[in-house]
Amino acid sequence: MKNKIWLSSPHMGGNEQRYVNEAFETNWIAPLGPHVNNFEQALAKYTSAHEVAALSSGTAALHLALIMLGVKPGDEVICQSMTFSASANPIAYLGATPVFVDSEADTWNMCPEQLRVAIEDRLAKGKLPKAIIPVHLYGMPANMPAIMAIANEYEIPVIEDAAEALGSTLNGQAMGTFGLMGILSFNGNKIITTSGGGALISDHKEYIEKSRFLATQARDNAPHYQHSEIGYNYRMSNVCAGIGLGQMEVLDERIQQRRANFDFYKTHLSQLPGVSLIDEPTGYFSNRWLSTILVDPEKANGLTREKLADHLAADVIECRPLWKPMHLQPVFEAAPYYGTGVAEKLFENGLCLPSGSNLSDADKSRVLSKLLELF
Repeated sequence: MKNKIWLSSPHMGGNEQRYVNEAFETNWIAPLGPHVNNFEQALAKYTSAHEVAALSSGTAALHLALIMLGVKPGDEVICQSMTFSASANPIAYLGATPVFVDSEADTWNMCPEQLRVAIEDRLAKGKLPKAIIPVHLYGMPANMPAIMAIANEYEIPVIEDAAEALGSTLNGQAMGTFGLMGILSFNGNKIITTSGGGALISDHKEYIEKSRFLATQARDNAPHYQHSEIGYNYRMSNVCAGIGLGQMEVLDERIQQRRANFDFYKTHLSQLPGVSLIDEPTGYFSNRWLSTILVDPEKANGLTREKLADHLAADVIECRPLWKPMHLQPVFEAAPYYGTGVAEKLFENGLCLPSGSNLSDADKSRVLSKLLELF
């Protein structure tokens, strides 16, 4: 039986076990502890963000960020349509309405032109959106200079969903640090993992301090258990943070390995009829969390991304379509959407290929061989 080639599996670096053992030996098993503090400091240094709160997930980070901005029932929040549902769900948690915006062809991320159209139309309908959530898909930075210019013009705060983009930069600046706040994810399939986990980053100390307070059940400073606000159980555990410390030590190496995967696919697939891979615009640096291809059936002799996916699956090779846009999801079918069909086309033709930093040369050759069989 052939070994399964995973899309993006966890990849340990060697010291994670040592940090976890330290947590056990010192009995810092409960949430919080020295590893959490050290992990936050390591993330702050790496991203140049002034403040970091290590949390239980990226979703929790986004939820808290929206709370910091006072999002309430009846409000509207602009969100990139082409993304994972975790980018939009926290909007619904707060009773607000997501307003979805299409992608641009260059980065597959939020289209600045459609962002402006959405803001102006919502204003015409009497609503100024409370926040804008662009997403850096698959590690590719969104066009943050253009997005921030529009956001500043209308005085709408930006929360960057950089869950997939730790290590990515735009003109040398870390993703997640352009907006008022940014969120990171350390889920098991991300470029580094803490098993489950996330972080909220910002240059605004008051947001991070308040988020930490709310994330620990909003317990007031009193000798007894007293609560003046609704809190959440959102803090990262000291054990998980220990894994994160070990992962931070190999982050740059993981980025190099992921980018090498993309370069391999680019070299061998870009000449195939109807196949294209997304390039980095000038000044953009992607961590290439996942390597993706677009397949145009009209130019690929009728081959579709479904046929490619089925052919790989038959050889126990995991792949998946690009994210299905949020405005096409049944749960958000009533939400406003502004676009020209870019996201729909990407979803229709896009496929994520095995991209783990632990892929062997033999793994990549096997993936390539199965793809070439169809061409």
